[in-house]
Amino acid sequence: MNNSLFAASAADLTIERIRALAARLDQVESLTLEYKSEYSASLVTTIAAMANTYGGMILVGINDRVEPGVERVVGVDAQATIDQIVSGCSTMLDPPWEPAFFNVPFDDGSGRSVVVVRVDANVAPRPVLIKLKAPIRLSGRNATADRTRLLQLAREEPFATVLPMGQNVMSPNLGQDIEGKATADFILRTGINIPMGEAGAWRPLSEKTVAALAQALDGSAFPAALDNLGNGAIDYTTGFRPLGHNRARKARLVWQATGRPAEKAHLIEAVVSVELPEIYGAATPAAASVTIDVIARVCQYAEGRGNAGWKHRYAVPDLAVLFDGLLKTAVDPKVVAEIARIADIDTTLVAQPRELHLAADRQVKELLHSGGLQEIPDAGPSSGGVFRSNPALNLRSTTDRHEQVDDWLRQLGLDAGLTGMESLVESYRAAAARATP
Repeated sequence: MNNSLFAASAADLTIERIRALAARLDQVESLTLEYKSEYSASLVTTIAAMANTYGGMILVGINDRVEPGVERVVGVDAQATIDQIVSGCSTMLDPPWEPAFFNVPFDDGSGRSVVVVRVDANVAPRPVLIKLKAPIRLSGRNATADRTRLLQLAREEPFATVLPMGQNVMSPNLGQDIEGKATADFILRTGINIPMGEAGAWRPLSEKTVAALAQALDGSAFPAALDNLGNGAIDYTTGFRPLGHNRARKARLVWQATGRPAEKAHLIEAVVSVELPEIYGAATPAAASVTIDVIARVCQYAEGRGNAGWKHRYAVPDLAVLFDGLLKTAVDPKVVAEIARIADIDTTLVAQPRELHLAADRQVKELLHSGGLQEIPDAGPSSGGVFRSNPALNLRSTTDRHEQVDDWLRQLGLDAGLTGMESLVESYRAAAARATP
């Protein structure tokens, strides 16, 4: 069963789930959700607005206000209501277009239902106009697109997806010391862009929301994956906490691991940054960014131990665990819920990461444990790269996520001028399968 009614199958749309949604005080009308007690022309305007923005869901048969002693889920005559919506879409929308409808009947034999109207912005013929104007959706209300937004809609490529699925993540740069030497072995970066609800546009980040995100990150798969990368050299770790440049519209949460003995430079750091756009009152939708960085210094730590030092290389299985932990955290329901809460959007609008950046202080082949890997003669140097993900994969699925991790590892090996990565990945997966009860 899908946990969100926005993406649930018809079989999962039950009156019990709708009543539970309506009873939640935090599920108010938003960028992607609206309640209507009955049909009205404004419902068609909301369909157009959602189509021109990020899509959404309208529940017809539910009062939009909660008042003491007043039943919120009132229901409607489903067929008559759907006929009215179809007629309204045909006469009011330019071009005429219909969203998807679902009849969810009451279980009391009354014959009444809640009609679920699901607006998919990816299939709507954007821009959808009403009286030569393009409605757009803000948080809990409709507005009219300004000239800039209207031109954006008109210039969209056919079949272009509405959400920037993790695109436009800036490549990371390795920090340098006063001598110009890199201060880390490598940096991994992934991230996503997400739309903003109206409240997210003007509301500053609160200490509570940032603390809730930090708690969700601490409870995710991320800390264990980071600790595993330390290869036993970690003495102690911190949880995610605000550190560095934090502002009213930017949160920077940092996890750090220190080696034995304690060093000034941390062996491993993870930095999760959330940055909200400055769009106060603008009618043009803007995107927030969530960036996740992993900064590793285990090689530099080992090399700097003098006589007690050693030559460290990162094992492929440890990188597999790191990649998997990174992706698993990005789609963790609790992490996603807190990100959605900050942006004032539904969790279904929090995209999955679609790329991974790597920047290293040396050739990648010099970072990897050589067991099972062989250099390709004259392959040339490689000190990083950009790894795209397969958009057909659902990273919430363990099987799909492992497939994506394995693809990235194979690309890492080939780009580094190495053979044998494919066999290493297959051996790692086989060993992991045997170790699973």
